[in-house]
Amino acid sequence: MPSDTAVNATARPLALAVDVGGTKVEAALVAADATVVAGTRHRAPTGAGNTTEGIADAVRHVIDATLAAAPAGSPILGAGVGSAGPISVERGTVSPLNLVAWRDFPLAELVAEHSGLPREKTVLRLDGLCILLAELWAGALQGYRTAMGMVVSTGIGGGLLVEGRLVGGRTGNAGHVGQIQLHTHDVPGRDLSVTLEGIAAGPRIVEWAREQGWPGSTGEELAAAYAAGDPIAVAAVRRCARALGEGIASVCALVDLEAVAIGGGFSRVTPDLFDLVRTAVAEVAPLDTIPGVRILPSALSDEGPLIGAAGLVHRAELLP
Repeated sequence: MPSDTAVNATARPLALAVDVGGTKVEAALVAADATVVAGTRHRAPTGAGNTTEGIADAVRHVIDATLAAAPAGSPILGAGVGSAGPISVERGTVSPLNLVAWRDFPLAELVAEHSGLPREKTVLRLDGLCILLAELWAGALQGYRTAMGMVVSTGIGGGLLVEGRLVGGRTGNAGHVGQIQLHTHDVPGRDLSVTLEGIAAGPRIVEWAREQGWPGSTGEELAAAYAAGDPIAVAAVRRCARALGEGIASVCALVDLEAVAIGGGFSRVTPDLFDLVRTAVAEVAPLDTIPGVRILPSALSDEGPLIGAAGLVHRAELLP
């Protein structure tokens, strides 16, 4: 497993990796062997209630801190930027569902200008594709040809590998598994509450538990309550696992996945989660072939998003 605590960074070509999510932005320097360079990883809060400029300042802050820690003599080849979506690869803009202040925000341009790297060497992709790229490059999906990487955290994202090729799609938003709709709309128009993310993302599961009378307020508290056998916490985690199983089974019906690697903070709410998801897939699968899919924990801990963003530079030959 790559670690940012045991890296010899002497004069190696590096990539600036930036990962923008609903609660935080992180940056680090990553070497071509998928290791995060010691002392270069920095984070700052983003948050749904933040302003356009506040989120931009957080991005600038982590870039400054990361570049200030760069080892002398190591060239920086480019910047890889993963962001919650939707995104526009063509324009280099992002409109994350969980960051309402950013709509068509020019993130690739911001990273290029603030880092001093050329715009043509700043590569933006969906965070889910970055998760997949990390697992394919250095994690749990090495050797697979048709697979999905997932992150279950503040939101739920994903990326698809089909017959050995990463799938970008028409706009760069292929793999948005969190927006698979699991229920019929009760009202006309867009209703994100019926999506996989609207049901199973960490904050939504905590919200559901509170509606049932659970007194806690965080995913960490929910994990502790589950471990203690609290019946509402147990029901909440099972609700999450059931929804994840339904979503995975739906993707399997479309692209016949060999494996799914799942990371993100809420994926670690309990070691039981993966067994619960596997059981759910087997129960709801509409095809008898689907239960053979392997459902694996990420092999990269919480470094996956940064490793994947760096892969946009170091493993550019894999990009769609």
